[in-house]
Amino acid sequence: MTAKTFDAIIIGAGQAGTPLAGRLNAAGMSVALIERKLVGGTCVNTGCIPTKTMVASAYAAHLARRAADYGVTLSGPVGVDYKAIKARKDKVSGASRTGLESWIAGMDKCTLYRGHARFESANTVRVGDDLLTADKIFLNTGGRASVPDLPGIHDIDYLTNSSMMDLEVLPRHLIVVGGSYISLEFAQMFRRFGSEITVIEKSPRLTGREDEDVSATILSILENEGITVHVGADDIGFAKQGDDIAVTFSAGKPPAVGSHVLLALGRTLNTDDLGLDRAGVAVDKRGAVIVDDQLRTSVPGIWAMGDCNGKGAFTHTSYNDYEIVAANLLDNDPRKVSDRIEAYALYIDPPLGRCGMTEAAVKKSGRRALVGQRPMTRVGRAVEKGETQGFMKILVDADTRQILGCSVLGPGGDEAVHCVLDLMYAKAPVDTLARATHIHPTVSELLPTIAQELKPLA
Repeated sequence: MTAKTFDAIIIGAGQAGTPLAGRLNAAGMSVALIERKLVGGTCVNTGCIPTKTMVASAYAAHLARRAADYGVTLSGPVGVDYKAIKARKDKVSGASRTGLESWIAGMDKCTLYRGHARFESANTVRVGDDLLTADKIFLNTGGRASVPDLPGIHDIDYLTNSSMMDLEVLPRHLIVVGGSYISLEFAQMFRRFGSEITVIEKSPRLTGREDEDVSATILSILENEGITVHVGADDIGFAKQGDDIAVTFSAGKPPAVGSHVLLALGRTLNTDDLGLDRAGVAVDKRGAVIVDDQLRTSVPGIWAMGDCNGKGAFTHTSYNDYEIVAANLLDNDPRKVSDRIEAYALYIDPPLGRCGMTEAAVKKSGRRALVGQRPMTRVGRAVEKGETQGFMKILVDADTRQILGCSVLGPGGDEAVHCVLDLMYAKAPVDTLARATHIHPTVSELLPTIAQELKPLA
């Protein structure tokens, strides 16, 4: 079979692969873009866009139930039409995917192949009956939900973050196994839709990568909405119980019995069936493709972007990977992964915005540090909105005055944290923030106040 030759092959039409196809095409290169599932990847189809659309519906339901707190009278009880919620989610997600597909179709030198790509050599890829070759190959294959081999797991029907998006009925009682970001977003969302919710987490606390005060506040937020949380689960197993599912979680304690089970136990990288060994591409013990600071793999002419390189598990880090690759290849701009500051959000309500180091990481580093903190009960905007759960915290190097990290858990926390993140990228001292005049009344206006009230970190 004669191989079809392109200037570049991109495996995966996710949040790095798709924009890179556009950029390479605009530079005059012929591109083969390969996608085995849906254009747009996790973000567009089963991740950010559909889930945050549903989070918005959940917030509307929650706010409606609190109408009396604001002096608003409703004529009857607040109901939830789950089919309408799903239809809205499908419409928003579908429009995003359709837009991407139309954009790709409009490129004059980009060919979209649908199927599973596998390497046959370092510059040759097979997709079904098609053999493709290029001197430049880019991986953007993403990840999928992990399904650990827990006792009884294969005896039940379980849900993952992907299959939750196809759910047609509202669960009577959803048991969420896992206590981190994806799991907690679904837990609160479906609680607000009307499901009974139980969260089971094997670690001693929720969101284990966060500081203990953040984890404790998150737990309080969820429990205040009637979510049952079990941590320290050391004996997780599953069994059918009539039409329900029983989940054991600790010896001597009665199992949780629910109508549906959601597994949210981490992600598996989609690198295990690409034929990477045939190309000579090195991976680590997790299956992440090993890359350098400019995302080049162990094989010249092959790059890896997004989740599959283990350098980040977010849409924004994937897109930044695209920017790094494009800058180096096309702009003579030596951008690097190591220039990136860790930043992300947890989209419960109120949301958590995080950037830089945690308090625990700062203490572990051994440096002298300062900390400033303020509860949302002392933030005018939060009080006015009647949303006073949470707090803000800033960490600063005591010697250099550089900002080390920030957590904003409260209304608009996912937006407010960027005030600090941008200053960190500018390498501005905390004094720049302290002297800033922010708009009143906002959540962000208290960040300069916190910067003026720093104390030594104990």
